[in-house]
Amino acid sequence: MTKAVSRTWADVKPARRNAIPEGLWMRCPGKDCGQMIYRRQVEQNLHVCPECQHHFRVGATERVEQLTDAGTFVPMFTELMPADPLKFEDLRKYEDRLAAEQMRSGRPDAAMAGEAFIKGRPAALCCLDLRFMMGSMGSVVGEVITRTIEHATERNLPLIIVSGSGGARMQESGLSLMQMAKTSAALARFDDAGGVYISILTDPTTGGVTASFAMLGDVIIAEPNALIGFAGPRVIQQTIRQELPEGFQRSEFLLDAGLIDRVAPRDQLRTEIARIIDYAR
Repeated sequence: MTKAVSRTWADVKPARRNAIPEGLWMRCPGKDCGQMIYRRQVEQNLHVCPECQHHFRVGATERVEQLTDAGTFVPMFTELMPADPLKFEDLRKYEDRLAAEQMRSGRPDAAMAGEAFIKGRPAALCCLDLRFMMGSMGSVVGEVITRTIEHATERNLPLIIVSGSGGARMQESGLSLMQMAKTSAALARFDDAGGVYISILTDPTTGGVTASFAMLGDVIIAEPNALIGFAGPRVIQQTIRQELPEGFQRSEFLLDAGLIDRVAPRDQLRTEIARIIDYAR
């Protein structure tokens, strides 16, 4: 554990910042929209534009509140803290970057896990948080996800993982890439035990997260117009030197290609999850 991140965690209060800019009014960034909308109305609409249904990015705390029954979420694995065994440094030292992200986000790393009820159905839930280093998967994220899977296996609970990530965390190099195999192996054991895994993909879900647990669900649900892929469309276009089809790597395109099972608006996710859990029983 690095000195920069070994401070008393109880002194840090979770930030409740919204993905929506401060102010009474805001302009929707949705394609072909650009409407001025009342910020409070967007918040009450689950952070979805009431005009064009653009889905704003939300943090793990908001995601848990949206999906679970009120007061039922019990956090797990909150004691896990990231370290810097490689002493990595780019524009900043990794230990300094971690400390800054922890103070800003109010959480130890980019994963939030726990047990909760979803419309009365018990489940194990893990959400990635884009507000912590773009939801990148380092050793702690991989460990939290793996422990959540193992908890679901032991308790015979349905498993829900909400992905939103820029991929593996470059500051942890090979250690972050190892999490792909680690989480996938845990899911294989969960599947052997007869568990049901619902994977929810949000904007964006990319890199090593897409190449591992995010695409291994028994049922894969994506939010509308979410960017989903391994490499970004610009990288692919530059590599193959061809124009990409309209909507390439977006949820609806992947649904037509058979890579995901359905696209569900945010206000329907709880119902979809509950229905799948009932079907799998």
